[in-house]
Amino acid sequence: MTQRPFGASIKRKEDPRLITGEAKYLEDLQPAGAAHAAILRSPYAHANIKNINTAKAKALPGVVAVFTGEDFKELPALPCAWQADAGRIPNHINTPHVLEAGQVTFTGAGIAVVVAEDRYTAEDALNLIEVEYEPLPAVVDAKQAAQEGAPQLHANAPGNVIFDWQCGDKEGADGALAGADVVVRQALVNQRLIPNSMETRGCIAMYSPMQEEYTVWMTSQAPHVMRLLMTAFVFGIPETKMRVISPQIGGGFGSKIFLYPEYCLVTALAKRLGRPIKWMETRRENYVATTHGRDHVTDIEVGAKKDGTITALKVKTYANLGGLISTIAPGIPTTLYGRLLSGAYKIPHIYCNVVGTYTNTGMVDAYRGAGRPEATYVVERAVDLVAAELGMDPAEVRRKNFIQPADFPYDPVGILAGLKYDSGNYEQALDKALQMAGYGDFKAQQAAARAEGRYLGAGLSSYIEICGVAPSAWIGLPGQGWGAGLWESANVRVHLTGKVVVTTGSQSHGQGLETTFAQIVADELGVAVDDVLIQHSDTLGTPFGYGTYGSRSTAVGGIALYNSLQRVKDKARRLGAHLLEAAPEDVVFEGGKAFVKGSPDKAKTIGELAAAAALAYSLPHGMEPFLDDTAYYDPPNCTYPFGTHVAIVEVSADTGQVQLRRYIAVDDVGRMINPLIVEGQIHGGITQGVAQALWEGAVYDENGQLVSGSLMDYTVPKASYLPSFELGHTETPTPVNPLGVKGAGETGTIASTPTVVNAVMNALAPLGIRHLDMPLTPERVWRAMQAAQA
Repeated sequence: MTQRPFGASIKRKEDPRLITGEAKYLEDLQPAGAAHAAILRSPYAHANIKNINTAKAKALPGVVAVFTGEDFKELPALPCAWQADAGRIPNHINTPHVLEAGQVTFTGAGIAVVVAEDRYTAEDALNLIEVEYEPLPAVVDAKQAAQEGAPQLHANAPGNVIFDWQCGDKEGADGALAGADVVVRQALVNQRLIPNSMETRGCIAMYSPMQEEYTVWMTSQAPHVMRLLMTAFVFGIPETKMRVISPQIGGGFGSKIFLYPEYCLVTALAKRLGRPIKWMETRRENYVATTHGRDHVTDIEVGAKKDGTITALKVKTYANLGGLISTIAPGIPTTLYGRLLSGAYKIPHIYCNVVGTYTNTGMVDAYRGAGRPEATYVVERAVDLVAAELGMDPAEVRRKNFIQPADFPYDPVGILAGLKYDSGNYEQALDKALQMAGYGDFKAQQAAARAEGRYLGAGLSSYIEICGVAPSAWIGLPGQGWGAGLWESANVRVHLTGKVVVTTGSQSHGQGLETTFAQIVADELGVAVDDVLIQHSDTLGTPFGYGTYGSRSTAVGGIALYNSLQRVKDKARRLGAHLLEAAPEDVVFEGGKAFVKGSPDKAKTIGELAAAAALAYSLPHGMEPFLDDTAYYDPPNCTYPFGTHVAIVEVSADTGQVQLRRYIAVDDVGRMINPLIVEGQIHGGITQGVAQALWEGAVYDENGQLVSGSLMDYTVPKASYLPSFELGHTETPTPVNPLGVKGAGETGTIASTPTVVNAVMNALAPLGIRHLDMPLTPERVWRAMQAAQA
């Protein structure tokens, strides 16, 4: 029996062009007559700009023009599309301008631009611009920025506070903590990370004066959103006057969601100079000017009974959002963090207070997982700390507190603001992960290792996440403050030849959507996967959509596609009834053909039906020609993948080096369209999460200088650092959508960081070490071990 396309582990259709070099990235595009832009960036984290002298730069042969922020005063600051609980609590917003004028608040802020005939001349000319600065005191720590006496960054944000947000029941949490048998308190730091996508950011813009239209190519995960923000909020022109194209994107991890000043700057330059303008970010610029992720300073209090039942969780977090606010930054440490603090557990009392602060550091926004890794780290460290305090097995504390299958749909004590977890069987995933890891035998192995003076540890994380980030009424201005909707779109056209073309508002940049979406089509219409073409990333040729992030492409965009296919199938069925001279109610469409129930031998194939619809020689009365449909889908709820990960580590007594010996992941992402692609996503996510636990961390000095500002100073993991991952799955379809799919792109990142930290803390438990902040570098671990043994 031939396997259905849905559920088949087929290789990605995208891969041949990627591995042969045929894919065209932005750097590969060279419009005729293009000039090249280079941006002068502030070397100071906090300073007044007293004067900028561009005369020498302008005189350099090959330079076309030089501009400063004063030359673009007519353009407003960039929009902030997601303010925390917008309209209900104050948000003191300061966003970037195309170039900063008067003051800079982080190292790397753009203050001038050179346009030249080639990139090298433009870069050389930057060195000829003379800038007079008045350096000001800097602050780089999120919590210190809110303390009395800290340097003030913006006049409209007293105490550097952007927002003071809360969710949950403070009185209830305080009461439960007061009545708890044990209370564990711990300070946690979730360090700043640099996304490090293989391709840096870039933009090319052209302006047609005859049509008064812009064409902009950019490295964006959301081209339709970029067009909306640029036209409506920056340039003040109709959306129809701008076309935005995302060529092949070399990774994003969230950092390419946002509207950056350089995109607007290059677009403005194209009109002002009357020729195409190209800008491509250097890796050094990428480190200082592209958004970073995480950067939380948190204090937690966890209350529990003696039997391990968790009764309360109280969280106070200072979230560092940098010197200026990125496009959706306020929503990440609030909605996508505080509202997920119940995790997989029935915690009756939860309270979270998040203070977002300005510091003299680069902007912070969504990075793979976006709030959910931070929440999971808090919850999963809390569970392990309770287990350690009570002398219980961490697996049993998890088991005791799990939400049970019969509890779904589950309301996590109201912190989800009206939404409920959709489905889950958390204990099944835990049991499978423990069985795969041989957890029952590990205690004996650990005891034997400890007797030999070796530090062996096992760590767990039982996570949940939220995918799709919908419905629009919940996430939008009436709810969580997002300044738009978050539905998705798809158009399906079955051509006369039977070939299918799908255009989608989702944007593929490594997720494999061209394959998985084709599998959905092939499964529903009965065509070959290779006969389906998925088109995306061009606002001219695709229906409006909100792009790809938050593991939403399949759970939202894929369902828009599925709904469109149902209407195409229904039209094909009705046309088939007409051609078969049967009543429509007697005809079904199955397996790519329409036939009278019980008589599949006499059928019309999808190819025959498509040809008949396209030629329109014989159609039922009132039926329009062609098999073509567009659907828009706004989910009634988010989806909530879950799972349990297990790490086995060994810590060197001599060096503090952590060796990850085994890593086991059991994930439940609902129904899997393509298990091969799902496992690839999980592999990449685990690697990024392990890297945060052990190696990665952006470091600013007290003056706001990024001292981890290159790949020489910022550790990105190599394949040799990691074992082969051992993956397993359970399947709990979501009732939210008809395909039962949830989301898979961020699960690995969310689960793996606390898994590894918990494993290291378990290894170090004989030394009395309860917690160390990440990254758990050899030096940090060694120093802790030495101090514990002193």
